[in-house]
Amino acid sequence: MNAGKIILSAVASAAIGAALGVLFAPDKGSSTRRKISKKSGDMTNDLERKFNKFVDKFSKKFEKLQDDATEMAEEIKSKAEDTSAKFGNNKV
Repeated sequence: MNAGKIILSAVASAAIGAALGVLFAPDKGSSTRRKISKKSGDMTNDLERKFNKFVDKFSKKFEKLQDDATEMAEEIKSKAEDTSAKFGNNKV
């Protein structure tokens, strides 16, 4: 199980637990609805922050992978040119 699924499961479980706790609380309906609305807003904001953090990490790793691939391609091209020059063939 990957970290994303674990985080999503934990957030979903917390949201369900909070909603059930508020629903069974001995408050008036309007107060309960207000609490549910606030909790769902808090959970939404928390989930959004976690998602943005995940996207940022993924983007940074993808950019590094791109840079590494570009660097590797340039190194291979340079070695191919060196080898070609050694054997007198200037076409690469």
